[in-house]
Amino acid sequence: MEIKFSVYIATTLDGFIARLDGGLDWLPGPDNSEEDVKEEDFGMGKFMATVDVLLMGRNTYDILKGFDGPWPYGDVRVYVLSNSMKPNDVPEKHKDKVILIKGEPSDIISTLKQEGIKHVYIDGGKTIQQYLKAGLIKQIILTRVPVLIGEGIPLFGPINRDMKLKLISSMGFDNGFTQSTYEVS
Repeated sequence: MEIKFSVYIATTLDGFIARLDGGLDWLPGPDNSEEDVKEEDFGMGKFMATVDVLLMGRNTYDILKGFDGPWPYGDVRVYVLSNSMKPNDVPEKHKDKVILIKGEPSDIISTLKQEGIKHVYIDGGKTIQQYLKAGLIKQIILTRVPVLIGEGIPLFGPINRDMKLKLISSMGFDNGFTQSTYEVS
């Protein structure tokens, strides 16, 4: 059984997933006044309905820990990839939602296969880059937000070979966001 690894992420138009300090204030959402963003989920609900687990990096989880409000991933299990986190590092409010996991992609795949996992959502810049380099990511759903921030944490870093992408679909939203779905060859 092959596991499908997918990315669903937003970037600035200049390709950043966060400011250098991890800040996401450029990303419109429920904490600001843009009503059209509050009403639209940009296909996230449909995507999450296909996902068995979410595998996110520790830095992404550290940002998530600081958010108030409801848990954004429903009943989908969330694995946090970290070689240094201990169970005590997970806040009480997340104890029943987060599973710590460590290891190389091959180790993680073995664990996921034993659990019968078929579709994994990969989140977090370093984790995405690691799984891309390993040739595991097969789908990228990229939503571009029409803002330039000049510098930040890039979605894509250095890679060890060219990676061909096939555009599956692309669509625009009334608020100026564009979303493209790619298949990774």
